[in-house]
Amino acid sequence: MPYPEIRPRRLRRNAAVRRLVAETRVAPSDLVLPMFVREGLTEPRPVASMPGVVQHSRESLRKAAVEAVQAGVGGIMLFGVPAERDATGSGGLDPDGILNVAIRDVVSEVGDATVVMSDLCLDEFTSHGHCGLLTPDGGVDNDATLAAYAEMAVAQAAAGVGVVGPSGMMDGQVGVVRRALDAAGHQDVAILAYAVKYASAFFGPFRDAVESCLDGDRRTYQQDPANLRESLREVALDVAEGADMVMVKPALPYLDVVAAVRAEVDVPVAAYQVSGEYAMVEAAAANGWIDRERVMLETLTSIRRAGAQIILTYWAVEAAGLLREGR
Repeated sequence: MPYPEIRPRRLRRNAAVRRLVAETRVAPSDLVLPMFVREGLTEPRPVASMPGVVQHSRESLRKAAVEAVQAGVGGIMLFGVPAERDATGSGGLDPDGILNVAIRDVVSEVGDATVVMSDLCLDEFTSHGHCGLLTPDGGVDNDATLAAYAEMAVAQAAAGVGVVGPSGMMDGQVGVVRRALDAAGHQDVAILAYAVKYASAFFGPFRDAVESCLDGDRRTYQQDPANLRESLREVALDVAEGADMVMVKPALPYLDVVAAVRAEVDVPVAAYQVSGEYAMVEAAAANGWIDRERVMLETLTSIRRAGAQIILTYWAVEAAGLLREGR
């Protein structure tokens, strides 16, 4: 029918109508809060490049975990920052290392009230900052790294984690971790595979948060931002190896990848709204250039609309509050 009989604006006339016909909704339970805990701290330490984000002490981490549960977030992803590092990242495998201790702390505090997840990678624990063990010529040794990941996964599972997140982009990492967990009696621990992780410049502030020692880059194992078909191949391999969920990281610059992955698999799809995405919005808002809360929620909606049902975001607790208010 010709204008004026057809008027799409009828379905935008007020907030109640817009809410009724909304095609995409973000719920607090869709959100996962990444949290950093640093060994030796007695109080939280702000991360300069990520306003509002801190390195937690063990005590403040426990309190923040409870706050996240009260906000209704779906999960917590833990990252450990050790006081000392070595070439093999031994602190990540140590049952009494900061990440495994933090897992026990959080699980004892919140139990099953939210999903406790942990990063399964060596980069925070190595003196060279790479995600794996190095060969004599300085390359990353894929297969030697897999053995370390297997041991690290079992240590995290023994600490009580519900989901491990292998993020190093080593070939075969999901299968090795799955077999190690099962052999150790941790069949119920799920794997959130960082199946699509690009060698992105958007990770910069995160490296401040974990005090990264990286010299060089990770382009030999993280993916080329130019490639999509390669990502789908990585996802297919991870699902075949036993991934329970798959992740795309970063999120906003790769919404086409999120959508393609969602169309390709029948497991839950997550996306990580990384530190650079967060920092850009915070910086623009601090300068008065954008409406911070509206942009925050718009970015989360766009990630959800692209097909991610799980979103890792540093705004998880604040966004959950806004969503519960009906914003």
